Amino acid sequence: MPKYVALLRAINVGGHTVKMDHLRSLFESLGLSNVETFIASGNVIFDSRTKNDTLERKISKHLKETLGYEVETFVRIIDEVAEVAKYKPFAEAELTAEGNVLYVGFLKAEPDRQAKAQLISLSNEVNDFHFQGRELYWLRRTKAGESEYAGQLFEKRLGQPMTFRNVTTVRKIANKY
Repeated sequence: MPKYVALLRAINVGGHTVKMDHLRSLFESLGLSNVETFIASGNVIFDSRTKNDTLERKISKHLKETLGYEVETFVRIIDEVAEVAKYKPFAEAELTAEGNVLYVGFLKAEPDRQAKAQLISLSNEVNDFHFQGRELYWLRRTKAGESEYAGQLFEKRLGQPMTFRNVTTVRKIANKY
């Protein structure tokens, strides 16, 4: 049975708090098995025979019904997460330079060429972007509060929702499974 990772956006923000044991029980109530949470930031690992896009819709709908607010859900097979973790979108010197942070934006679908070009046009001395399939890699060369960019701008340019994870978190998930 395939192992999946559900990456949830905004599960514990805006005054909403969901304990990880409750989140696991919500996933188990959908018939998903071997449910685990990884770091209390909306990463849920589980086994299922259901396909990715069906899982995304099913989980998102269930979370909205039970929690009372929208929780965008992005599902990947664990092998896809491993590929994302291994991928090197920028030179090693850029990835390891002090102060630089690499984020991975998980999208529902691969953006079209025009949407990608619009987002890449935002590249500057502080921010650099690269696409690989359904993922956006964002190299930020400054502290979070010092960057003029945020996820909402990227979603607007790409015309679809996304959720970000630090590449360190993505690698930890891949290494664990």
